[in-house]
Amino acid sequence: MRGKTFGRPAEWRQVSRWSPLSVCLLVLVGGLGMPGSGAEALAAQTRASPAIPGTADLEPLPRDAWRGVESYDILFIGGRLVDGSGNAWRYADVAVLGDRIVAVAPPGALDRSRAGEVIEIPGLVLAPGFIDINGQSEFAYLEDGRGLSKLYQGITTEIMGESNSASPVNGLVTGRVDPSDTTAVRRAREWQRFDGWGSEMEARGVTLNVGSFLGGTTVRRFAMGLSEGRPTPSQLDTMRAVTARSMQEGAFGVASALIYAPGTYAETDELIEISRVVAEYGGLYITHMRSESYHLLEAIDEAIRIGAEAEVPVEIFHLKAAGVDNWHLTDAAIARIDSARAAGVDVAAGMYPYTAASTGLTACLPPWIQADGRLYRNLRDPVMRARIREEILGPPTSWENWCRLATPEGSVIASVSNPDHVRYVGWTLDRVAADQGKDWIDTMMDFILADRSRVGMIYFAMDEENVRRKLALPWMKFGTDGSGWNPDRAGGQPHPRAYGTYPRILGQYVREEGVITLEDAVRKSSWMVADRLGLRDRGLVVEGFFADLVIFDPETIRERATFERPHQLAEGVRYLFVNGVGVIREGGFAGVFPGRFLRGPGYRASSRVLDY
Repeated sequence: MRGKTFGRPAEWRQVSRWSPLSVCLLVLVGGLGMPGSGAEALAAQTRASPAIPGTADLEPLPRDAWRGVESYDILFIGGRLVDGSGNAWRYADVAVLGDRIVAVAPPGALDRSRAGEVIEIPGLVLAPGFIDINGQSEFAYLEDGRGLSKLYQGITTEIMGESNSASPVNGLVTGRVDPSDTTAVRRAREWQRFDGWGSEMEARGVTLNVGSFLGGTTVRRFAMGLSEGRPTPSQLDTMRAVTARSMQEGAFGVASALIYAPGTYAETDELIEISRVVAEYGGLYITHMRSESYHLLEAIDEAIRIGAEAEVPVEIFHLKAAGVDNWHLTDAAIARIDSARAAGVDVAAGMYPYTAASTGLTACLPPWIQADGRLYRNLRDPVMRARIREEILGPPTSWENWCRLATPEGSVIASVSNPDHVRYVGWTLDRVAADQGKDWIDTMMDFILADRSRVGMIYFAMDEENVRRKLALPWMKFGTDGSGWNPDRAGGQPHPRAYGTYPRILGQYVREEGVITLEDAVRKSSWMVADRLGLRDRGLVVEGFFADLVIFDPETIRERATFERPHQLAEGVRYLFVNGVGVIREGGFAGVFPGRFLRGPGYRASSRVLDY
């Protein structure tokens, strides 16, 4: 029987933060989670109220405490090890003590009598937990720390911050804060530091590790609010200062999104100046480029220029060629990146394995419409509406019009804020227009006005053959570009990538189609990402690394989420361990929250406070 468990799981012990017995207790009893109750009972499980203390209340195992140990909390035996390095799989037994991997040995070499728990995993693959470099769960986990859609993919770490990071904030970022909203008032104070958000999430309890880039839009808003134009020297100094302090406080770098206002207002020189600060702290410039369609090649050139002039590593979010007119640009885009790498520029990319994108309906509007917070005012102005219509129907320009790329027939409403609009979820834009008796442009503008939100959308605009081509590229990584959902509390029709990215790769593209090997898929989901982020002790199954582990069935792992029915957990993950704690056991959620707030390479425990 696959995944058979022997022995009595060790118990978590809450210890005084600075008790002399803290480390000893953890070495003795380790960090195991509670047994799961089965996937079928998920809806009845606790929501976001951890029964187990978060790691903020527990001492981690000291870095070198694994050396020479003679007993283990957990011993996995009989599985195929895919260690994350890209090396061929092998049979190996893996031992865990506390939050660390303490032994990786040939089958039978480790004494099972020395283990508090033995888990037999014949026929299963043991791999490092996957690291989602493009997560979108900044606020989702503050409401519900389970993140089941991510766990059941095998994800043990999620990195966020594309365009906007939850912190740092000031008045230009938050706007007026309602004094009666005590949570907002507190966060406006505590989240002035970049690490305020992550520390709060860790303290509240989250199942997987979390970290973040500093949002490029956040940097600009911190100094300029929603204004267009170039920053003054003083404003640019503020951008540099907030970037430096955020890097010291744990940001992995700066993440821009250059099709969304006000991030799109940033010019290349401004991004170079900010990236120079990132480079000083060993960070990464990662970007949703200025174009993924008609101006894709120019956008890649801009990213390469930023990397070369700022001497900073560059990562491209979800590399794609959107719109049937642009599918042929994929070969040239790959060649651009290969050429830059050959010339010594450290540029690489990530992707999700789908032919549809997901963003807001506002992505069909020219960016100037949102300047200075005038979105809704402009949409109500007949003169402005006429100008918007002219730009939408005109030849492609430098801004990204997703309704053009996907066409109204391929633009699907995924989430709304107005209760009167719920019936339209899952409808295409042209169908809504027919229902309302208007053309699609007026329908789009009126819908945004009535919904008072950006309106979540799914846009079918990419080519399947290009997806396969990109999966095999040596510098490609994987990420979901999705949020952590829980089916029992979910609404709308989000992109299925939030539930299925990694199982889709492992099931369809590895097992069924053989587009890439199992070892390469795991590498691009784990160590390749960890190494890029500067996480030196995660992403591999080797002695001394943190015990972030996924155990899955290579014959059954698959996505179940669809565009029509996205809120379905993936299948095939039998066990998932985060910092040595069993979050999924025998396929069931264990109700534990051992995730930690991870910080980037520029983090300093006593960083200098910068004034701005």
